[in-house]
Amino acid sequence: MSQTSDPPAELQPKEAGPATAARHSAAAETLPWGDRRAFEDVQRGRIAAIDPPVIRDGSGRVVWDLTAHSFIDGDAPTTVHPSLWRLSQLHRNHGLFEVTDGVYQVRGYDAANMTVVTGEEGYVVIDPLTCVETSAAALDLVRRTLGDRSVTAVVHTHGHIDHFGGVKGVVDEADVRAGLVPVVAPAGFYEHAVSENVSAGVAMSRRSGFMFGGRLPKGPRGHVMNGSCAAVATGRTSLIRPTHEVRRTGEELVLDGVRFVFQYVTDTEAPAEVNFHLPERRALCMAELISHHMHNLYTLRGAPVRNAAAWSAAIDEALRLYGADSDVVFLGHGWPVWGQEQIAELLGMHRDLYRYLHDETLRLANHGYTPNEIAELFQLPEPLDAYWANRGNYGATRHNVKAVYQHYLGWFDGNPAHLDPLPPAEAGRRYVELMGGTDAAVTHARTAHEAGEDRWAAELLGHALAADPDHRPARLLQADVFEQLGYRSEAAPWRNFYLVGAQELRHGAPAGQPSGGAGPDLVAGMTTEMVLDYMAIRLNGPNAAKTRLRIGLDITSDRLDDTTKDRLLLIVENGILRHTQPPFPTEPTGTLRITHAALADLAYGTTPLGQLLADEAAAVDGDRTDIEALLGLLDTFTGTFDVVTPNLR
Repeated sequence: MSQTSDPPAELQPKEAGPATAARHSAAAETLPWGDRRAFEDVQRGRIAAIDPPVIRDGSGRVVWDLTAHSFIDGDAPTTVHPSLWRLSQLHRNHGLFEVTDGVYQVRGYDAANMTVVTGEEGYVVIDPLTCVETSAAALDLVRRTLGDRSVTAVVHTHGHIDHFGGVKGVVDEADVRAGLVPVVAPAGFYEHAVSENVSAGVAMSRRSGFMFGGRLPKGPRGHVMNGSCAAVATGRTSLIRPTHEVRRTGEELVLDGVRFVFQYVTDTEAPAEVNFHLPERRALCMAELISHHMHNLYTLRGAPVRNAAAWSAAIDEALRLYGADSDVVFLGHGWPVWGQEQIAELLGMHRDLYRYLHDETLRLANHGYTPNEIAELFQLPEPLDAYWANRGNYGATRHNVKAVYQHYLGWFDGNPAHLDPLPPAEAGRRYVELMGGTDAAVTHARTAHEAGEDRWAAELLGHALAADPDHRPARLLQADVFEQLGYRSEAAPWRNFYLVGAQELRHGAPAGQPSGGAGPDLVAGMTTEMVLDYMAIRLNGPNAAKTRLRIGLDITSDRLDDTTKDRLLLIVENGILRHTQPPFPTEPTGTLRITHAALADLAYGTTPLGQLLADEAAAVDGDRTDIEALLGLLDTFTGTFDVVTPNLR
């Protein structure tokens, strides 16, 4: 009988080194351990729970398992930053909680919170989690505890998938289309929800694997949390087009007899976002503008940078408009705070945090400091830094100040030496030559690592691996270096990035990865413009540089024999794919008649043309040569490219 042996010691996670342990001890001495309010607030109002906190899909596959974090107990180990360990302990709490009369939250069963407001006839659901399995389980818990009532409305605060992906677990799309259940969201929600997961979805998905550490083993030397949550559920995502869009601050809606007053806070934590106030219940929802940690002005998975000044101003406006009329503030992640004194403190500290990040970065930039120099110099003032909810457990000061710089000045720091640098592989080869070869570079890096100078060791080994990605001693030492840097990180995404980097250096990149972050509902929700833009992204420009194609495109709604809703001409020339509306400058060689959903599948690479023709979701009139030539020029994105070494494929 064969047994699986443990991997050799060089491939296993290591303990914290002396330098890491010393850093944690020093950090612990500066943290406000006397403030225990969060440990009281996080448990306040708990009335029911899913016990054990494990959720499965219809096939029995586990999509959520909070028991995997049961190791988070007691004092912080030397492999986890003490501040991050504290927040991890808080996020182990789960259940159905009463926020105030008629307002409840389900927390700890997905990345975000699902809020339920009791109305005259049923439940208004706010932010129905990431996937249908967790939102359905959350709603079941609500119904078993509070009464079996229908969902009478849904509110999405913004277009990040952990706040809308479970919508079909709480409401039937047919009821929404029939006008029975309104779905409310900020203007721009639907477009941003789809586009964020499509255009750069493959690259973002690969990087998300690093940021959220989903493949890391749970434990003190592995995944501890994600920063804003314990983890992200892995079930089926969904999307329903909203029936009403909020477009201005002060807009009021009555949903199932409950008055909602909205604050439209575009260009803050998300491109389209709303907070809302429940005047009769004196409750304020701050969506994700407020958290129990510093948030990201730039997210390491990749996204446009966020406007720190607008974010700060939106918080200030909320405090001014609703603060005096609120007895509780509840959030998209984490727990509520009660009482006007604590509300003013939380919102005021976050307002000033993002304003200080903005203003001080630009002050230093206007003195000529570069992004890396600003990150090294920057220090929050003591009152902001010592406040628990401002700690960098998700966003980090060092990358947030670079985001502010990028927002105003872009990627270039102004130094001509950095205007046109050599690519990593070429620069690495030359640096390694100067160091006396790869073995010598590894020796220098090992000396730095043993002295606790791991940032310098990582830089040296980065050059060594750029020159020789397969050099085993360099890979193993860089893994050890990344591991110590991860252990030292207060921000969970930094920790996860470093530890996944170490994992891939030891064991290799994943053999297979989803091609992007878009599920079927997101793909189906793409507008024709989005679909064709994504197809244009897939076009291999160099291969298409000398190709000229003209393809007619007739798009129908649900069935091929429906009335044509879009008639376009696809043109390939000069290495790009573009489309134009009638009158066409030239006649197509052939025309593809296709349903909108089938076109999305074709553009995304989900279903080949032959299958769509066989399924009568598409038909060709005329010559197929140009159509087949176009499809042959489209790249397939696998999402398995190298990250920690140069991508040489």
